[in-house]
Amino acid sequence: MKIAQGILTAFGGASSHAALVSRQMGKACIVGCGDLNIDYTAGTVTVKGKVLKAGDPISIDGFTGEVFSGVVETRPSEILQVLISKTLKPEQAETFKRYEQLMSWVDEHRTLRVRTNADEPKQALEAIAFGAEGIGLCRTEHMFFDHIDDFRQMILATTLPDREVALGKLLPHQRKDFDGIFRAMQGRPVTIRLLDPPLHEFLPHSPQEQQELAKKIGIGADVIARRVQELHEFNPMLGHRGCRLGIVYPEITRMQARAIFEAAVDVKKSGIDVLPEVMIPLAGFSTEFRDQEKIVRETADKVFAEKGTKVNYLVGTMIELPRAAVCAEQIAKYAEFFSFGTNDLTQTTLGMSRDDYGSFINNYREKDIIANDPFQTIDRDGVGELMKIAVAAGRKARPEIKLGICGEHGGDPASVIFCHEIGLNYVSCSPFRVPIARLAAAQAAVAGQKAAEKK
Repeated sequence: MKIAQGILTAFGGASSHAALVSRQMGKACIVGCGDLNIDYTAGTVTVKGKVLKAGDPISIDGFTGEVFSGVVETRPSEILQVLISKTLKPEQAETFKRYEQLMSWVDEHRTLRVRTNADEPKQALEAIAFGAEGIGLCRTEHMFFDHIDDFRQMILATTLPDREVALGKLLPHQRKDFDGIFRAMQGRPVTIRLLDPPLHEFLPHSPQEQQELAKKIGIGADVIARRVQELHEFNPMLGHRGCRLGIVYPEITRMQARAIFEAAVDVKKSGIDVLPEVMIPLAGFSTEFRDQEKIVRETADKVFAEKGTKVNYLVGTMIELPRAAVCAEQIAKYAEFFSFGTNDLTQTTLGMSRDDYGSFINNYREKDIIANDPFQTIDRDGVGELMKIAVAAGRKARPEIKLGICGEHGGDPASVIFCHEIGLNYVSCSPFRVPIARLAAAQAAVAGQKAAEKK
């Protein structure tokens, strides 16, 4: 995905991995193009009788969902030329001047803060250019892809000493990643989610790839194949992931926490403010949260003692399970913030897989079974009610609790308006959706003010 100019998939929906990552990278993407027949062996794509070979050019329009054979000429907007590529001066761009004026009005009225989802300094700087006020979701697993062999060695380890050796290799990489993000954010809050996805996703599955990895790390390919089989899950989105990983393998949480706080202290010592917010994913029980929180806080204390410097930080959780929402009062006694992970909260509430619902969702909309795609616009009656329960319960236990949303809904105007209405502190979205989120937040504030005046 990093080297691709655009992304086109035959399967998936609006909140599938391809859609999420492409938005965050600012790349054009179309998902769920069911007419594609992809032959991996032949290296071809067949669609409606037309055969495309590897290397044939195509063009995709991420707004309309159209795919064209051949090259369609494109150019970046004036706004991107001014803010991102810096190839155009503001005074030379009439469209940018209008955008800048509109955004100044927007920021006068909105009360909802807007953050971004970003995993690397480049994305963070792009989001700041668009007006982001912090990072609401830093997915640490994305950082491992640049050091995938060391990470795989950690997964394949069968003993604690072997696992800690591999984690020792990963620590400086993680520390460097966090250092870059903290410096880019210049004192703005950074919410860092601890490792979330199931481990099998990071391992090679084909015999050829397993042979290549075996040569690199010096173990047998049969060992890798056996470990892949051991980690296989029938429903990994509901399996051994999130805080469950950290509970079974506390050394992973310990390494990530050390990387966060060592980077934070180093950046603070260089004269730059930092505000890390450590987010524990998938906690449905307060005991799960407390188990991981204890490791994070103990590690922070050790790092502060070693470095002779402290930083302010928060420890909170991601509300992405119905139980977490219903039991939010119990969790908020310990968690300092909630971030609604509405991608998973939607699929666990509705019982719809966010990767597979594309095959029937259009039929549902055509037959008026549902008004909107629930993975693009928050389902107010179901998911929204759970969010309201969690907001009220969280504030009951901890009145000053910080509340935000980091699911893909954070960039959807209708969902942003809903987040304003239920009293969240901020929304977080992909960098290129930040201006839309700012605008929607202002519209919600103005509408609320007018409604209050009528009363």
